[in-house]
Amino acid sequence: MIRWFWLGLALVAAVFVGVGPGQAEEAPLSIGVATMLPDGIIHLRLRAPLPGGGSGEGEFDYPPGDPDYLAILAHLGGLKPGETKPVSPWPDNPPEKR
Repeated sequence: MIRWFWLGLALVAAVFVGVGPGQAEEAPLSIGVATMLPDGIIHLRLRAPLPGGGSGEGEFDYPPGDPDYLAILAHLGGLKPGETKPVSPWPDNPPEKR
């Protein structure tokens, strides 16, 4: 749950940086990269610009069996061991967990 908070914070920061009055809000095409390790762990390296300048970056590991593992895998459009792909921003309102 804590990790989702940081992902959400990164997304909010990414949306508001560089947006002035009258400018359209645009999310970045990628907020980082995801790699699946040989043992199936999804390693996320995410970044976000911060309001007022600077940026934040974080790394997160999701092993198979983690409650968020399948949602992250679906968001990435699948991932195979040894594969790396860009991570698109999550939607503003992620689906509720069941």
